[in-house]
This record gives sequence, structure tokens and C-alpha cells, in this order.
Amino acid sequence: MARILIIDDDRQVCETLESLVHRLGHECHAAQTLKDGLAQLGNGEFDLVFLDVRLPDGNGLEALGQIRSQAAPPDVIVLTGQGDPEGAELAIQGGVWDYLVKPSPIRQIKETLNRALAQRQDRKDLALDLTDVVGQSNAMRQCYERLAQASGSDSTVLVTGETGTGKELLARTIHRNSGRADRAFVVVDCAALTESLLESILFGHTKGAFTGAARDRVGLVKLADGGTLFLDEIGELPLSAQKTFLRVLQEHRFRPVGGNQELQSDFRLISATNRDLSAMVAAGEFRQDLFYRINTIHLTLPPLREREEDILILARHHIDKLCRQRNIPVKEMDPEFMAMLRLYDWPGNVRELFNTIEQAFVLSGAEKTVYVQHLPQAVRIRVAKSMLERSREDAVVEAGDGRDEENLPSLKDFKTAMEREYLQRLLRAHGRDIPKMLGVSGLSRSHLYAMLKKHDLEA
Repeated sequence: MARILIIDDDRQVCETLESLVHRLGHECHAAQTLKDGLAQLGNGEFDLVFLDVRLPDGNGLEALGQIRSQAAPPDVIVLTGQGDPEGAELAIQGGVWDYLVKPSPIRQIKETLNRALAQRQDRKDLALDLTDVVGQSNAMRQCYERLAQASGSDSTVLVTGETGTGKELLARTIHRNSGRADRAFVVVDCAALTESLLESILFGHTKGAFTGAARDRVGLVKLADGGTLFLDEIGELPLSAQKTFLRVLQEHRFRPVGGNQELQSDFRLISATNRDLSAMVAAGEFRQDLFYRINTIHLTLPPLREREEDILILARHHIDKLCRQRNIPVKEMDPEFMAMLRLYDWPGNVRELFNTIEQAFVLSGAEKTVYVQHLPQAVRIRVAKSMLERSREDAVVEAGDGRDEENLPSLKDFKTAMEREYLQRLLRAHGRDIPKMLGVSGLSRSHLYAMLKKHDLEA
């Protein structure tokens, strides 16, 4: 029996849906306002929510993030009014299971409800192995749902995301949770393939096929037979090779270089890229037909700056892993160290975070705690500059609120004032601890003393 919540201010709609839900043997609750609906979601777990868009106290679509951030988020079916295509578009973009246009036939509502609950049960039955996949943010939870769908299917998968977000890890996780888990996971780095050797590496070659071919060689496509072929950075695949690979993907047959007979390989394809393949298709840089073939299931990994709540979880995970590898007691993270991690914008995403954590871990040596001073200077300097920029922006806003533009100070005077303010804040926080001041500011000792002297300040 499922628990279903209806959030709709139309009493007739609520009564109709309640009647249907009860006839299907499920538990049903209803709310006529967004506030009441969110309160009920906070007090108990639900499997499915019917969500109206236009409610007396707000827009249902704007509450999707809050609904999806529940510990066990329900699936959502959005109810949109006729002539509201924007509502349908926003609903789909918000990750809802489906949307219905009011008024909808009872039969359609019943079929949609049953399909949503059936798929939810399938996801529960599939216990995912998420080894080394870390994250509890709403963005990652949505990724897990798509990962479960991909793992339960044998269709092609396209994983997109910025460099360093963990695309290969996600591809390996899909393979590990699929029916092909006991067979090979073969990685092809498309960016490293030269056009002259591409076919030989992918399809293999026979002895004597070309100069240097001293023996037969099995290609990567054949090595993936029965398993998964992972094309990393598929956007780098040359156009000439795209046509060849399209046929292989369609027929699962290929001929080694120099060979007379075609071979067969039953592989499942997962591709990854940090490039915009749609834009590449429009520019004629990527074949449209190949794009459609590889894009059956699409997963997008969010950048780390969009999953801030996962930063400390990832940091803790990596420190624990490093401690286990070196067989030493677990190190703690100093509060200022954690604050610095949260303030940094991580342009290199999870890869940069893990590399930074390892550098700090090594510099901490035998200490039981990792401090902000152990972080690379580049990270501390970038955060310090970011804080200064924000202080300047705040000062400009405050100045604009109460002063006329004619009274603006010169840029030099403004920079000097902001510099002095930063040093005063630094002294208030760490004035008795010079090493900590150096660590937080990213300044050298001589530079710090020179700045303090310039502004007539003392540590």
C-alpha cells in the first residue's frame, strides 16, 4: 500500500483523486494549500504527490526543490491547467515523474498513478551498490534515480558534466549494478586516440596488416563482448571515425584491420563528455545520427558548486579513505578548514577537491587534525580574494543606498579602505595567532607585516 498526497485547492479534484486512490487500495491525504502540503510532507514519508501548479499561497513548481529535498523524496505528478505549456515544460525540467492536464480522464490518471508506483517499487527492489559515489544533495538524489533506471536497462547511456565531476565513476557504477557486472568494463579514451590508430585500437588487427603489426591484436570492442564499452570524451572522436562507429553500434559487428571476416561483440555502450554535443551537432562537428544513438538515457552530473552540501561529506569521505590506506587513526577537520572548503568555488569539481584534500592530508603529517594552513596557497588566496570582492560589492551597495554618486571615493581610496577592513576583521578573528592569519589570508609573513604597518595596525 502506497501513501499518496494530493495538493490542490480544487475540492472537486481532491475528492475525485481521493476516491480513485482509495479504490486502488492506497492511503490518501489531501491539502488545499502549499503550506499545508509541505507541512504534511515534513511529518511523514509519501510515495507519490499530485501537485497543482496554481495554489492560493504559491506556485507548486517553485516548491519542487523543497519536495525533492526530503530524506525519502516522493515522486511527483504535476497537475497543470489547459493552455499552460510553460507549466508542463517547467515540470519536466524540475524532475517530476509526469504531468497531467486538468481535467484528465480517470482512466489516464489511474494508468499514470500505477506506472509511477510500479517504477518506484522497481527502484526500491534494485539495491544499488554506490561504492565511492558520495552525495546527499537534491541534485545527486536525482542522479541516483536516473542511475537506477540506467542500471536496470541495457540501453545506451550518455553521461555529461564538467571536467572532474566523476563521469567515469558513474559509468562504472552503472556497469556494476547492471546485468553485465561480471563481465569486462572496457575504457576507451577518445581524446587519446590518433586517427591513424583508431580503428586498430577499437577493432583490432591481423598480423602483417600494417608496418609494425607483428601479431594479431584483439580490439577494445571485442574485449567488451558481454560487458560494457565506455567511450570517455566521445566529443573528441574524429568525424571520420564517427561514421564507422555508428555502424558498429547499430550492427554490433566489425572487421579487424587487415581481416577478411566480420566479428561480433555484444557490448553495452556508455559514453561521457564535458562538451555540448547538441551544439556540436548544430555546428557540424558531431554526427546527429550518432548523437541520437548514444543518447537513449541521459545523466547529467552537477558541478560541485551546485551541490555545496556535499563538499564536507566528500572531504570527510576522502580523508577517511586516506587514513585507511595508510593505516593511521582518523584525522579530524578543523572548523576553519571546513569553512574554507565551503567558501572555495571548486572549478575543478570533485577531482580538484580530492587532490586538495590529499595535499592537505600529506602536509598535516603526524598531526591529528587537518588545519586551514595545510591547504594549498592557491586555494587560500582565491578564497581571500573572493571575500574581498564580496566586501567591496557590499560596500558599494551600502554607499549607493545612502550617498550620491558624486561622493564616491577614488578607486585607490576605496581599495585602501577595503584592504584595511579585511585586515581588521582578520585581526579580530585571529590576532593572537600569526600562523593562522597567514593561513587564512594566503599572505607571506613579510607581506602581512608590511600591510599591517601600512595601515598602522598591530597583531
